[in-house]
Formats: sequence, structure tokens, C-alpha cells
Amino acid sequence: MISINIEKRLKTYDGQQILKISSKFAPGCITNIYGPSGSGKTTFLKCIAGLATPESGSIVVEEQVWFDTQSKVNLSPQKRTVGFVFQDYALFPNMTVRQHLEYASKDAVWIERLLRLGKMETLSGHKPEYLSGGQQQRLAILRALATKPKLLLMDEPFSALDAEMKAELIAELKSVFAELGATVLIVSHNPQELNGLADSEMVFS
Repeated sequence: MISINIEKRLKTYDGQQILKISSKFAPGCITNIYGPSGSGKTTFLKCIAGLATPESGSIVVEEQVWFDTQSKVNLSPQKRTVGFVFQDYALFPNMTVRQHLEYASKDAVWIERLLRLGKMETLSGHKPEYLSGGQQQRLAILRALATKPKLLLMDEPFSALDAEMKAELIAELKSVFAELGATVLIVSHNPQELNGLADSEMVFS
């Protein structure tokens, strides 16, 4: 179980607002997160991953305290072992597709499976500058999966994919998530695209 009870200041066009979240996520649950731009969806994911720090509250994952202002606990991102698909991909410019995956995993069989999953076998020697936006996005997803994370955070992970590729990838990912037993939080501007993938939804206002 993941238990999150946090408050975080947000800078918005209307000045400062307070993001207040109190939610629980069951193990293996896939949650679709949506809401207007600037409502704090990306900040919420970054707080879970340790890339942003709430002003107050707690984050507890499978009975391990990741963050708690009262007891002054704040685990580093490395210790939180979260898979994260960034909206801007955050790829390494000097690494090939395969090197991105090898950086995250030593499991050669798993890496080959991921390359097939993303239909990137023939692109494994390419660096990001030689990939299209959709290919870069698929690589970002594969890299996040390479560590076989139990918690996967995805920020607009399908925005650069065409409808056919998106449908195929979502169908494949559903079985991979189930195999890993991963709890997945997906920020999406288009809730309908996750039909058949998400078990629940979380709406930001």
C-alpha cells in the first residue's frame, strides 16, 4: 500500500496555491491522473520520487517511510527506487538506445524483451538525436521499466505516439505491469486513451 498525505506550494499564473493530497494506492493498481494544466500533477509525481519536497506531510510505501516532516525523514531519489517517465524524456544525449537500458539493468534477456516491446530492436545503436519524438518517448518508457520497478510514475507517456502505436504499446504494457506487480500512476491530458489500462482515476482541479 502507498499512503500519501502531503501539502506542497505551487507557483501558478494566479499566484501561489497549495496542493493538498491525501490518497492511498493499492499494490498493483494503475491510476490515471488528469486535470487542468498547472494543477500540480507533475509536481505530485516529483514529490513521490523525491525530486520535489513537500512543505509538510508524509509518504509511506509498503510500510517504509520515504518522507515525513515530523520525523524529518526524506529518502533520496536513489533510495526510493522509482521508475519515472519524464514528460521531456530526460534522455542521455551520448548514450545509444541499448546503453540507456544497460545503464539501468544488467539483465540481457530483459533488455532484449524491452527492445521488442518498444519495437526498437533496429534502433538499438542510435543516440537520441537520431530518434523521432515518438521513438524517444518509447525509449523513456523502456528505460523506466528496465529496473523492474514496483512503483512506476509516468508523466504524459503517450503524448508523442500515433494512435496505432499507442494502442499496441498500452496493450503490451498492461501485461508487463501485471507481471511486475507494479503500482503505476499515469498523468495524462487525455483520460480516454487509458481506457482498458487504468483501474482507477484521480482528478486534479
